[in-house]
Amino acid sequence: MDAADRTQTAARTLAAWAAGLRYEDIPDAARERARQCIIDTAGAALFGARLPWSRIVAGHAKDCGGNGASRVIGTALKVAPPAAALANGVCAHAFELDGLRKPSAGVHPGAILLPSALAVAEHQGADGKALLTAFIAGAEVMFRIGLAAKQTTESLGFHAPGTNGPFGSAIVAGQLLGLDAEQLTQALGIAGSLGGGLLAFARAGNGAMVKRLHMGRAAEAGVVAALLARDGYEGPDSVLEGRYGYLEAYARDGDTAQFTKDLGAHYDIVHACLKRYACHITAHTPVQSLQELRAEHGFGGDDVAALTVHARHKILSHHDIREPRDVAGAQYSVPFCAAIALHYDANDPLSFSETALNDPRVRALAQRLQLVEMGDDEKGGAWATRVAVELKDGRRFERFAEEFKGTPASPLTAEELRTKFMRMADGHPQAAALHGQLATLETVADCRRLAIGAAD
Repeated sequence: MDAADRTQTAARTLAAWAAGLRYEDIPDAARERARQCIIDTAGAALFGARLPWSRIVAGHAKDCGGNGASRVIGTALKVAPPAAALANGVCAHAFELDGLRKPSAGVHPGAILLPSALAVAEHQGADGKALLTAFIAGAEVMFRIGLAAKQTTESLGFHAPGTNGPFGSAIVAGQLLGLDAEQLTQALGIAGSLGGGLLAFARAGNGAMVKRLHMGRAAEAGVVAALLARDGYEGPDSVLEGRYGYLEAYARDGDTAQFTKDLGAHYDIVHACLKRYACHITAHTPVQSLQELRAEHGFGGDDVAALTVHARHKILSHHDIREPRDVAGAQYSVPFCAAIALHYDANDPLSFSETALNDPRVRALAQRLQLVEMGDDEKGGAWATRVAVELKDGRRFERFAEEFKGTPASPLTAEELRTKFMRMADGHPQAAALHGQLATLETVADCRRLAIGAAD
């Protein structure tokens, strides 16, 4: 296409900005938040690498990934970049420990962008500064694409990160591959045809393991798109706002202005949110409130006569799962996570495991608690909840929460983040060394030296 015939679509604007982004352009606050997100995600991936569903996908990467320099985290396996991105994306999202954005935009920056970044940075022998820059470029694009959908993607049955994630991953991979603005535009056009992920698991009562796959597929898709674009493959430049494009296919009443709003002036990565507990983000405020009330007043789940959780409509429509059949379903269920919080230490990721899933006390409480929709007049955003607990001795307690430790308004300190990382990476022989490398990522001369493998 001749330059004079090109329309300045959203994809072209985003690609041109991403192609021109340099480390020196990025504000310190954005770099710091991105670095925290990378540390947190690496810990989540090391924890996830031990789990059976991650090992299944690692085996697939070994069988289908060919030869390459890109490592599957927590293993000695080296494969081609797309296979590594797939496996590491599954590891990062393997136990609901990876972060997202607050207010929500249906994005998972860590579990999608870091696997893509690691896979291509190792393939290219890129340094830590390049990885960090690419990660931020991908986040800025992906966050805006997520925001443009206005939280309608999941009401249609799509898992939002599976639809917006390939775009962010394509930017990360493309930046590290050195693609120019035109090639990045093509990568975005290709990525639009590689998205997917259904929420069927939320209502089927089985098969929730597939949710782990959605982040890996998004990471893999972006790497594939960037590699194809590098080699001359093409995609539509109107993929975001055009007829049959992203907004029309995956959203309703989307806002095209969000695609490029404040691009380069405001770095949206500062809204990245790190999780505190190994459960879906919608359960974080009730879990935190119940843990705090237990500690303050000295009661446990067996002392509870009645429990009511007041929450927004999406929790009632998507997360009211009373009898999950697997761990992933339990982690996605607000009633089940609330019941876990009254019987276990929610700060321990293993509290959200088969033990709790099969605990008759937890199952009984999840069945009988009341889930009530909050009125429009009540304060707070999508994750705000109010819990009301009545004990068998007659005492009653109530607590409202909108923030939790890890949100932009209540960030983890450097020491709290390190503590969480070391807990998640427990058993990895070089966990402390890896944390040190990621905390000073810009000083890493070659990402192939990052201590992410089993035999580093």
